[in-house]
Amino acid sequence: MRKFQVLARAAKRFAGDSSGNFAILGGVTISVLAMAAGFGINTAQLFNVKSGLSQAVDAAVTSTARDLTTGKIKLEDADGTVRAFLEANASSLLAPGEKVVLNKVIVDKLAGTVEASAYIDVNVFFPLFGTSNRQRVAASTASLYSDKRIEVAMMLDVTGSMEGQKIKDLKKAATNAVDSFLKGEKTPSGDPRVRMSLVPYANSVNTGTLGSSSVFVERSEADRKQAPGNTDAKAVSSSTRPDNCATERKGIYEYTDAGPDLAMVNRDFLINEYSTRYNTPVCPSAKVVPLTDDGKKLKTEIAAFVADGGTAGHIGIQWAWYTLSENWAGVFQKSERPDKVDPEKVAKFAILMTDGEFNLSYSDAATWQGAYIASGKAATRTAAKTLCEAMRKKGIEIFTIGFKLDTEAAKKTMKDCASPDGVVKRYFETSNGKELDAAFQTIAQNIERLALTK
Repeated sequence: MRKFQVLARAAKRFAGDSSGNFAILGGVTISVLAMAAGFGINTAQLFNVKSGLSQAVDAAVTSTARDLTTGKIKLEDADGTVRAFLEANASSLLAPGEKVVLNKVIVDKLAGTVEASAYIDVNVFFPLFGTSNRQRVAASTASLYSDKRIEVAMMLDVTGSMEGQKIKDLKKAATNAVDSFLKGEKTPSGDPRVRMSLVPYANSVNTGTLGSSSVFVERSEADRKQAPGNTDAKAVSSSTRPDNCATERKGIYEYTDAGPDLAMVNRDFLINEYSTRYNTPVCPSAKVVPLTDDGKKLKTEIAAFVADGGTAGHIGIQWAWYTLSENWAGVFQKSERPDKVDPEKVAKFAILMTDGEFNLSYSDAATWQGAYIASGKAATRTAAKTLCEAMRKKGIEIFTIGFKLDTEAAKKTMKDCASPDGVVKRYFETSNGKELDAAFQTIAQNIERLALTK
């Protein structure tokens, strides 16, 4: 009974001094909120350091693996190279009194790998519950060094909507991309480790010297069907060829990379009247450049880009695929021929760039009026996605870049075409020249990482 009386008196005193009660409750609440805020700040701080350190270790190991691959450094130099790259890339993560520690570097000659781990003892902002004011953040990664070769097809939009500042921005970004991909990329034997192809597109694709062996010129409505193979007597000779424009392939090989020996690519009969009526070039002046490590050649073609014509993006996609396909080796010079698909020896990538809706296609149209829809064309988008899916199934990684895209349909086409995001980003939306340039540079880094990732 006495216990109940004591409790009652205590409750009465508590109720009689409300100001003190609120002060206590307020103090407790503030303390809890402060601890929660401190915990949140610490978590964010450690997450940022972890992310940055992971990227720094990854960059150091990947760069070292690349230098071993190209013969720039020897195996015994790997430790020092990793250390130098790591210290350069991790310096921005360090607060006063902190340092990045390279825990280990392991070079496995048999497996052909470089592995490294590192840590930073971070001075957290809010030590909590008696914990140390230092928390260790660690990261590790591994990369391959080998003679694996890299092939990159770069499909670029030179349509009329790119006129003005946008085509200037593209020229700069694409030129910088060529430099990033090809700089110092020779193997110890002198052979190219990285080769690139260039596929500009607008109303069609200008196939250049490839036209005579790969493009069938339709002369009438009756020709608007699957083209013959390039050894067939029905194939039009180069002496009567009006140009080297290519539109969609037709027939059973439309969404495949079958070689032109089975069926050439069509130059649709409707393209002449369409181009005349809209007063645009039948095909862009910029030509396809097959796989090469000649950066000067690629940059010369890029510098000559002129913006004009509609957006037949699916035609650009099919030619990007052809420049990477071993089935097309017969129409290329020896140095331009794609390697056979072999994940252990070659990595193949496509970069697809556009500034708007895909709005032009011929094979689905009955007349020239049906070839173009200014607001975008479902048949063109569908063809693009189908081609992209087929490419991915053949082991080609696809990166896509949207440049100032202003419709959800255009964005969805690029998203659907890109390979799924994983350890690296594949789809990029950009709104100005600086972002476009940064997207190409990030893709170059990501491709290097994918090619060398263990």
